[in-house]
Amino acid sequence: MKALIQRVTEASVSIDGERISAIGRGLLVLLGVQAEDSETSAEKLMDKCLAYRIFSDEQGKMNRSLVDVRGELLLVSQFTLCADTGRGLRPSFSKAAAPAHAEALYEYALAHVESKLGRVAAGRFAADMQVQSVNDGPVTFMLEV
Repeated sequence: MKALIQRVTEASVSIDGERISAIGRGLLVLLGVQAEDSETSAEKLMDKCLAYRIFSDEQGKMNRSLVDVRGELLLVSQFTLCADTGRGLRPSFSKAAAPAHAEALYEYALAHVESKLGRVAAGRFAADMQVQSVNDGPVTFMLEV
């Protein structure tokens, strides 16, 4: 399982021109589910996202987590993170989870984060989404479990 996390000042998801979710200061998390992933890997990765210290403390050092700063989280499913780009000029998605498995783990990850944070904004699984964000820093990390 992979998560591309971006520290943002704001982010939103729209579908067919309609904004379905938005956050202010916090994390935009793009989640890629691979075939071998499980509920355990979803919990580990989401816990890491919540605890990852990428927000500045009083001295300007990245030493605070999303939970520490009481930030918001927008979770968006993105199967292209699981692409194998090592060969050729066309990505292979053979490592990505089948849609039913990926959706179940995406929903599980979303529920897990909601149990920790309360309100969480989300995209819609398998939808053609337009994601807008203002990357703060810019600060972007790839997390994997």
